Parts: sequence; structure tokens; C-alpha cells
Amino acid sequence: MAAFRLDLVSRYLRPHRRTLIAGAVALMVVNILRVRIPLEVRNVVDELQEGFSYTDVLQQAGWIVLVATTMGFFRLVSRQLVFGVGRQVEVDLRQRLFEHMLRQEPTWVQTTGSGEVISRATSDVENIRRLLGFAILSLTNTLLAYAITLPAMVSIDPGLTIAAVSLYPLMLGTVRLFGGRMMRQQRSQQEELSSLSNLIQEDLSGIGAIKIYGQESSEQEEFASRNRRYRDSAINLARTRSTLFPLLEGISSISLLLILAIGSGKLESGSLTVGGLVALILFVEQLVFPTALLGFTLNTFQTGQVSLERVEELLRREPTIQNSPTAIHSSQAEQKLGGRLQARNLRVRYEGAERDTLRGLTFTIEPGELVAVVGAVGCGKTTLARAF
Repeated sequence: MAAFRLDLVSRYLRPHRRTLIAGAVALMVVNILRVRIPLEVRNVVDELQEGFSYTDVLQQAGWIVLVATTMGFFRLVSRQLVFGVGRQVEVDLRQRLFEHMLRQEPTWVQTTGSGEVISRATSDVENIRRLLGFAILSLTNTLLAYAITLPAMVSIDPGLTIAAVSLYPLMLGTVRLFGGRMMRQQRSQQEELSSLSNLIQEDLSGIGAIKIYGQESSEQEEFASRNRRYRDSAINLARTRSTLFPLLEGISSISLLLILAIGSGKLESGSLTVGGLVALILFVEQLVFPTALLGFTLNTFQTGQVSLERVEELLRREPTIQNSPTAIHSSQAEQKLGGRLQARNLRVRYEGAERDTLRGLTFTIEPGELVAVVGAVGCGKTTLARAF
């Protein structure tokens, strides 16, 4: 199942590979510049131990400001590029879903439930956008942060570096332990949301029938029941998140305490400078955010993978009514037929009815034109469609 999802992700990202590569390069520049700041701070602190120089401090401070400003610019560029890919995939996917659902027969919508379809076309597509935007950016940034920061830490003191990262396998194990549970809870939450959306849509569409047969109480009870199930699933997921993220932050804080405890002894022995200890602390703080963000990234990956499966299941569904190989497509119809749909003072009255359902309706639909008919329940939308 994981390989299948990876294949889906790569298929969505393949048309945007150049943009993603540019975003990855910008992220690499960000992480290279970010490593320079603690190293410059180390130099300043060590120079201050030998003697204070106002000019040198100003020069180093100006250099750090320049590096931080450049880093901020490239970070903005990376987010614009990678997040833009997620937005573009979202637009393309919504268009595909819209065109695909137009080809489905009406009975499929009735049996599937419009709430389920709406949920997949809205919340699931948004989850996919976050997967291909935020999650990709966050994961790439975390990998680059470790790949570039760890060698810089080793160059200062290998022993302290090992002590700082020794607890990170525990952090990754914690993330993996909670990952499967979060995925199951996320899928349950989405299913309950689809069920609730479906009930709301059905009640709004059939509000007249509900009032006629006096089913208000039963529908209210059903809504309350589904709402409680959705609330419970959301609370379960929130509890898992609220347990995972503090654990990740706590493990990261212990790494900082180890550096302070071991580093103080190295300062006394002279094997480590004050600037080196300060730089290591800054490096650990820089890694805290990407490491803690692994929890959010994992959640986004789990949610996005579930949504990918749900949307692909919808896209793989072939309509029962298929066009024949010799069918005239819309572009050919416009060229060959050139007809239009026109109504003049259309009037429709059902047998036994006291008044017209439609009266005095006049309109023209040109070839290739797409028209949506909307209105309140019972206003005659279905009657208009059946009239042609």
C-alpha cells in the first residue's frame, strides 16, 4: 500500500518537478546560511574572551544580519515555489473531479450520497494540497537541516554532538509508535465527517418531505448521533496529538540539558571554548523546530495518504453509461451540428396539478456552453431537465 501511495504522489508531482527542484535548491541555501549564524556567533564570543573590540563586534553583527536577511529571502522563495505546487495540484484535481463527476449517472450520486462526494471533493482535496505542499517542504527542510547542521556540530565537538543526537532515535520511535494510531483516527474522523455532511445535505434537500411526515424529531436525533460520533473521533485524534507533540519537545529539551551538563566540564578542562558551547546550543535549538515539526509532518502525510486513496477511488470509478467509439464529442458537435438549446415561454403543468410548475420560461443555451440550474427545493429544476 505504501508503494502505491508513493506512486500516486510522484504522479501528481511529476509535472511540477522543475519547480520542486528550484524550491529544494532554495531550501538548501537557507540551511547553509542558517549554519553560518552559530559559527559567526562562536567567533564573536571567542574574540570577546581575548578582548572587547567595538568595531569587530559591529562588523560581525552586520554580517549576521546580512546572512539572516538573505536566509529569510530564500526561505520565502522556497515556500512560494513548493506551496505553489500544492495549490496548482489542488486546482487541477478539483477540475478533474468536476469533469469526472459530470460523467457519472444520477443513480450513482443517489447511492453514494452527495455528502460523501462533497467531502471528497473539498476536505480530501485540501488534505492532498497540504501533503504535496507543506509536508513535502517540511520533510525536505528537516532532511537538509540534519545533513548540513550535524557536520558543523561534529567539527566543534564530536562527543557533544553524539550526546545531543543520542535521544533523537527515541524521538523517531515515538513518532512511529503514534503514527499508525493517528492514521486510523484520521480516517475515522473523515468517514464520520462524510456521514454528517451527507445527512445535512439530504435533510436540506428533503426538508419539505420531513415536515410533511413529521420526521423532525427523528432527524434531529440522527444528526445528534452522527455529530457525537464525529466529535468523539476528533477528540480521540486531538488526544493523540496532544500526547505526541509534548513528548517530542521534551526529548529535544533533554538533548539541550545534556549539552549544558557535559559542556560545562569540557569548559573547565579547556577542551571546548565558550563560543563553541554557545554555537552547539544554537545548533540544537535550530534542530528542535524541524524535529518537533516531524509530528505535524507525519500527521499531514497520514491524512494526505488517506485522502489520496479516497479521491483516487472516486476517480477510478467508471460511469455505467459509456459513450460509444463513434460518439460526437462536444468540439465536433459545435463544428458539425451548430445547434442550440432554446426555450420560449416554456410552460409545464403536471397532470392533476392546480398550477403550472414552470411558466413563461425563456432562455438560450449556445453549443458548448455549460449552465448550472440552482434554486430552492421544489422550484422546478428537475422538471426543467426532464422537459428536454
